[in-house]
Amino acid sequence: MFKSLSARIFLGLAIGLLSGTLVQYVLHDIAFFSGTLVEIASGLGTMFVNMIMMLVVPLVFVSIVCGVCELKDLSSFGRLGGKTFGFYIINTLVAIFAALTVALLLQPGKGVDMTGGGELAITATELPSLMALVVDIVPRNPVAAFTSGNMLQVIFMALLLGGVIKSLGEHVAGAVSAFQTANKIMMKLISVVMHLAPIGVGALMFKLGATLEAGVFLSVMEYLVLILGLLLLWIFVVYPYAVQLFTPVKASVFREKTQEQILFSLSTASSNATIPVTMRTLTEKLKVNRAVAGFGVPLGATMNMGGVSIYITVAIFFIANAFGMPITMEQLPALVFSIFLLSVGAGGVPGGGMVMIGVLIHQMGLPVEAFALVAALDRLIDMVLTSCNVVGDTAVLTIVDQTERPHQVASDND
Repeated sequence: MFKSLSARIFLGLAIGLLSGTLVQYVLHDIAFFSGTLVEIASGLGTMFVNMIMMLVVPLVFVSIVCGVCELKDLSSFGRLGGKTFGFYIINTLVAIFAALTVALLLQPGKGVDMTGGGELAITATELPSLMALVVDIVPRNPVAAFTSGNMLQVIFMALLLGGVIKSLGEHVAGAVSAFQTANKIMMKLISVVMHLAPIGVGALMFKLGATLEAGVFLSVMEYLVLILGLLLLWIFVVYPYAVQLFTPVKASVFREKTQEQILFSLSTASSNATIPVTMRTLTEKLKVNRAVAGFGVPLGATMNMGGVSIYITVAIFFIANAFGMPITMEQLPALVFSIFLLSVGAGGVPGGGMVMIGVLIHQMGLPVEAFALVAALDRLIDMVLTSCNVVGDTAVLTIVDQTERPHQVASDND
C-alpha cells in the first residue's frame, strides 16, 4: 500500500501533524512531550531540510552546465531562455490580476474591525530595485555566491561556463563527460536523501501541529479560507488544465505526477529545498527535456512566484479593509506594479511573502499592527503558497518543453 514515495511522504505528514496536535491539546502538561519531543522533532526536521539544501547549489550548477552542453546549438539557448523568462512573467501577472479581481469583488476584511490589535514592529525596508536585481546577477566573488546560495548568481555562472564549454566543441569533450558524470552522482544523492523524506516531513509536521495554535486563525477564517482557496484552485485546477490545454498531458495525469512535489513542498515551505524534487518530477515523471528543466527550475524557484502574488494581493486588501483604510481605484496601478516587483523579489528573501507584505504595509502607510496578523498566520499559508509556486514551475516548464519539441525534432533531422 505504501510502496510509492508519495504515499510514504503523505503517511509521514499525516502521522506527524496528528501526533503534534495530540501533544498540543492532550499531552501539553507532560514536559517530555511538549518540550523534549518537540525539540527532537524540530532538530530532525532541520537536519533533513539542511541535507536537501546542502545539495541544492551543486545540483543547480551541474544540471545547468549539463543542460547547456546538451543543447543542439547555442542559438536554441537564447530562444529557450527568453521563452522561459517570458512564461514566468506571464504566470505571475495572471496570478496578480486574478487575485486582484477576487479581492475587489469579495472585499476581504470589510466589516472587520482590527484597530485594537497589539503592536508589532516591522523592519523598515525599501522596495527591491529592478536594476539592483539585474546588477546583482553578476557575482564579484564566485565562492561567496556558492556559500551564500545566491541562486541568480549561481545560474549566471553555470550558464556562462556551459556556454563556453559548448562553444569549444570536441576540444573539451572530457569536461562535458565530467559534468555528465557529476550530474548522475547528484541525482543519485538526491534519490538517497529522498528516501528519508517521510521521516523528515513527519518531524516537520509534528512540530507544526505541536506549536500552531488553532485560536490564532479562527478569528480571521475568511482571510485564511480565501487565500488557501485561491492557492488550492491554482494547484489543482488552473495549472493542471493549463498543461492539458497546451500539451498532450492530461490534467489528471499532471496532478498525479506532482503529488510527491506538493507533499514535499508543504512540509519544507521552501522553493529552493524543493528544487531536487521538482527536477525529478519534470525529467523522470513528465519526461521534460533535461536542458529545459536544468535551466528553468532554479530560475523558477527564484522568480516564478504565482503563489506569493496571490498571497500578497489578498493579504493587503484584507489588512487595508480590516484597519479602516480601504484601497481606492487610484491606488491600484501603483499597487499592481509594487506587488509584481515584490513577488519577483520574494524568492531571494528569507520569509518571502511575509517580509514583502511588511514592505507593502510600510509603503502604503497602513498600521504596523497589521503585521502581527500576517506573522501569526504566515507559517500555515507559506506551506500552501510554496506548493503553488513549485507546481507553477512544473506547469510552465512542461508547456515550454512542448513548444521546444518542433525545434528539437528539426535539429535531430539536420
